Amino acid sequence: MPTPNELYDQAVDLRDGGDKPGAIAKLEEAVALDPTYAIGHGMLAKLYVDLAESDKAIAHAKKVVELEPDDTFSYTALSVIYQRCGKIPEAEHAKALAYNKQMGLE
Repeated sequence: MPTPNELYDQAVDLRDGGDKPGAIAKLEEAVALDPTYAIGHGMLAKLYVDLAESDKAIAHAKKVVELEPDDTFSYTALSVIYQRCGKIPEAEHAKALAYNKQMGLE
């Protein structure tokens, strides 16, 4: 059975070849094997937003924040996902959280 990292690498190859649904399938398999696999959730968020599946994109972006609460980039990525999904107030809030974390203001 492939590891989450191996599945991620396969997903990258599929995505780079234009097969976003195939990449999503590999990443879903990776996060099923390891629900704490933050990088997998991050790429799922990006791929789902590319396919206009906003609810799934947001859920995976939120999962990254849950798994990596001290990582400023997690909040920045969540902000971008919200923005691309048309949820501007939520995007601004996530952006503010990223800024506060980066500046040590939390």
